[in-house]
Amino acid sequence: MSATTPTPVVSVAYHSGYGHTAVVAEAVRAGAADAGATVHLVKVDEIDDAQWELLDASDAIIFGSPTYMGTASGAFHVFAEATSKRWFGDVWQDKVAAGFTNSGSKSGDKMHTLQFFQTLAAQHAMSWVNLGLKPGWNSTTGSEYDLNRLGFFSGAAAQTNADQGPEAVHKSDIATAEHLGRRVAEHTRVVLAGRAALAVAG
Repeated sequence: MSATTPTPVVSVAYHSGYGHTAVVAEAVRAGAADAGATVHLVKVDEIDDAQWELLDASDAIIFGSPTYMGTASGAFHVFAEATSKRWFGDVWQDKVAAGFTNSGSKSGDKMHTLQFFQTLAAQHAMSWVNLGLKPGWNSTTGSEYDLNRLGFFSGAAAQTNADQGPEAVHKSDIATAEHLGRRVAEHTRVVLAGRAALAVAG
């Protein structure tokens, strides 16, 4: 990486109720770091002033939560409402955004959680990055180990059996989350490079 190549700063702002979503968050972090980003993990139910400042200084924020009763967890909703202080000042405007979620069922209404994240990002005038993968595991030659085995497009979706712990998060879902982290980091680098080029040209 050359000295002129921008290094994206990516924050993963997430809540994990029983540890499963934390595994997915770590996979997102690993993917973004693998793509050369500086990455911060922020547990939104423990957020402090310093971590709010990390989010404010980030180029991209990836939202994550388990899907409970068809939407993001209550703890994540508390965080989302608290971001209104940033909304009033346009603090997160034009940052890159993305999202991921986990539930016990294959579908589990995870799309509603991802759409909630998209709406939150839109409220802040952020730019949403989708998963960018074709669906897997949808043919006779497919496998549950295909990337995007659950066939979501808006973000990374994971499924873990309700009677199993975080160690049971599916390897495909971990790999899919890593892909999302890489994609966000790479997209954010392009955005930063474009802004730098426009600044020079201007």
